[in-house]
This record gives sequence, structure tokens and C-alpha cells, in this order.
Amino acid sequence: MIPGYRDQPTERWDPVAPVDPGEAEDFLRQCYLENPRLGPVEPRLAIVRAQIAATGGYVHTTEELAYGAKMAWRNASRCIGRLYWRSLVVLDRRRARTADDIFSLLVHHLQTAGGGTGRPGAIRPVISIFAPALPGQPYARVWNEQLIRYAGYRTEDGSSVGDPRNEQFTAAMQGFGWQGKGEAFDVLPLAIETPAEGVRLYELPERAILEVPLTHPEFAWFAELGLRWHAVPAIANMRLTIGGVQYPLAPFNGWYMGTEIGARNLADTDRYNMLPIVAARMGLDTSRESTLWRDRALVELNRAVLHSYEKAGMKISDHHTESARFLTHLRNEEKAGRRVPADWTWIVPPMSGGITPVFHRYYEELDLRPNFYLDAEAQALAKDGTRCPFTG
Repeated sequence: MIPGYRDQPTERWDPVAPVDPGEAEDFLRQCYLENPRLGPVEPRLAIVRAQIAATGGYVHTTEELAYGAKMAWRNASRCIGRLYWRSLVVLDRRRARTADDIFSLLVHHLQTAGGGTGRPGAIRPVISIFAPALPGQPYARVWNEQLIRYAGYRTEDGSSVGDPRNEQFTAAMQGFGWQGKGEAFDVLPLAIETPAEGVRLYELPERAILEVPLTHPEFAWFAELGLRWHAVPAIANMRLTIGGVQYPLAPFNGWYMGTEIGARNLADTDRYNMLPIVAARMGLDTSRESTLWRDRALVELNRAVLHSYEKAGMKISDHHTESARFLTHLRNEEKAGRRVPADWTWIVPPMSGGITPVFHRYYEELDLRPNFYLDAEAQALAKDGTRCPFTG
């Protein structure tokens, strides 16, 4: 599951503005209340207030950073997998400055998230937090939407090869000199931007990319489709906010829920659009919608995803299991006296939603912080490699 996020914060982020002392105090009081081992909060508040008054910002301790990141996942209203928020592995990368250093640490992130050399496929939730944005100063970022995404190409006859979602971004990377193979599952390079170096492209090494070829438990022909998908869904362009401090480069991952691949990435008509192809190979009647050919093909496509990942030893979950676990998370948070923000349209799975327990209830859509946000400029860069005209 990818930790969820709101599209836009309640208040637009101003990169020039100093840290809000009130937001800093709210976070620190909650952090220290939930972690008594950190000691009394009042001395820490005095230090932070002085730092903000002098510099416009303050520096999180390692413990504050780690717990703040976990709280951000806990508050992520679009994530169904928040039962595991305490298990998030937090990598403090605030000292990294050069593009080479950032790239090396992102490769390490993917290897750590993938289970390492000892347990490949034992996917772990990981976040790498790089330097915060300082008021009025430029900052490092990754242009890519995710650390691993597949290229999309528009051919001369107007057809598409690869992931249509990424066609414009792929063209932008080609404009920087990158040349893919022109195949359906070419991994895009990472576009890393730093204040001192501008934008530099990096090819991910094979050791950082866990991929699963897709087969079906019953249909031998399914392997002939040549489908595959990667195992670590690492969001790369979200801004993490903790106590008023903004971290524009803080890539994070969970593990996949099968429907994210089988019911969205491979099934959506503006993505790989595999349902008509699967239906044809199954010999289904596609002449009218009432035969439910889409539904039947969708089930088998999702069976193939779950079967293939389990066969390869790659951690993945199904939507029924995760729906039940989310309700456990709700009960745990209610016992702790905390409200749980949730976006119904994201919590309910994109397949068989009505027969999952998360369907039959209402949720509060709250903007609680710490949290993750998608800014207009980051969204534009991930889409087509251009800057939003409204953000400068």
C-alpha cells in the first residue's frame, strides 16, 4: 500500500514564510505526550521558540523526525494500510547535499525497502528524509512521481507503448538526453534537482529494482502477454510537513495491495488497458456490457498479480485482508483517543468494494498534521517535466 495523502493542504505552502510557532508547538506537545521517554516538553519548546525567532525555523531531533514521519503516515487519509504506521523505517538523510549522494541514498532506500540482500521480497515500509526547505532558500527535489515508474512512448502511428501516464515525462527525459529501449516496461531514470547542480539524470541499477513477471494459476497463455510489475511503490514527489518544517524530498513506500496493480495500473483505459486483451484470450463475449466481460477479465488479471507475487516471494496483500486490517486500525486509534482521517473514495478498493467491510461506513476527512502533500509544481514536474506557472 502506498501511504496516502491529500492533494492540497488547507493552506497553501509558502516556501518563503518562516515556520509557524503554533504548528511547531502543537506537534512537539503531541510527540512528547505520546513518547514520555523523551522527557518534559517545556524545555524543548523554549529552545524551538528561540530558534524560530532567530532563524525562521528549527531543527528536529532524530527522535522527533522519526516519530513525526510515523505520525504523518498515521494521518494519511488515503492509505488503507495504516495499521502498520509504527513499523515505518525512518532514514535520516538530512546531511546529503549533492545529486550523487542523494541518488546513492535513494538506491539504498529501494534495497532496504525490498528486504535487502538477505530477504529479497520482504518489503518494508521505509521513508528517506532529506534536508528541509529553509525559508526563502532553494531546495533539492526529485521530479519523478515514484522512484520506479515505467516509460510511455507515443509511436508514429499514434499508438502507445508502455505506460501512457508517463508519456510526457518520458519525452521530457528524452529531451535531457535519456534514451529508453522503447519497450513496455522501461524503467525511467531519476531526475534529481539540487540548488547547486540543477537537474541530473540517473539510471537505477538492476539491484535496486525488484520486478515480478506475471503468470496465471490456470491460464498458461497469460505468460505470453509479457506483463510484469515492480514490487516497491515508492512515492517520490510528496512534501512531508512535521511541526511546520517542510521536507520537499522525503520518498516513502509501503507494499502493494494487489488491486493497485491489477485493477488500476494494468486495467485503467488510460494506463496499460489490459482488460480487452485478457478478455479476448479468455474467449469472452465482449459485444455488450451485460456479459460482464470486464468484470470477469478484471478478476483474472488480479488473480494473476496475487499469484505471481506470492510465487516470487514478494510481499503483497489482497483488498479483503487489508480492508479488515483497516478496521482494526480504526479500533486501535479509537482506543487511543485519536480521530482517524479517511477518504472513502481511496479507502474502498477499486474492485469488489461493496463486499469489503470498509464500504459500509462513513469516515472523517480531516487535515491532520504531520502529513504528506502534493504541491502544484511537484505535480507538474512529475507529469511533464515542466514547472507550474503559478509557483514561479
